[in-house]
Amino acid sequence: MSLSDDYLLNDELHPIDIVEDLAANHAWEFDRVTEDQIAMAVEGQWRTYSLTLAWSEQDQTLRLICTFEMEPPQGKLSDLYDVLNRCNDMVWTGAFTYWGEQKLMVWRYGLCLAGGQIAGTEQIDRLISSAVTACERFYPAFQLVSWADKTPADAMRVAIAEAYGRA
Repeated sequence: MSLSDDYLLNDELHPIDIVEDLAANHAWEFDRVTEDQIAMAVEGQWRTYSLTLAWSEQDQTLRLICTFEMEPPQGKLSDLYDVLNRCNDMVWTGAFTYWGEQKLMVWRYGLCLAGGQIAGTEQIDRLISSAVTACERFYPAFQLVSWADKTPADAMRVAIAEAYGRA
């Protein structure tokens, strides 16, 4: 029986329960922070990404935040923000932002499940995979513009093709 079939037999479908089962199946480190929130670590090619998924009953949204540490030199922030804008122009299923105070690069996405919609296992797995894939795809561009004195246009050349792999 697949994970999706298992959930169809259960009346109480909580998105974080599905995420927890996915994390266990993929052997990702995870911590069920609260009933409505889970944090996990997913190994990528470039680094390990910290993912947090949280369910907001109020707005019926499953929120995903995928982060990794980044401390670019202060003088490189304008170029980094330029690259962020260029990256965000190339994706449709989320967006990057940089949290300077926390020194974190962040990929954010909100899956609206209003009207009693239910996210399936495959949909949530794809949501997580897409976040890691986006981070993997653009990580080299962030590094090049921050540390290798590349212009934003030059740094983006490494991100033209989508990265393929597994999350």
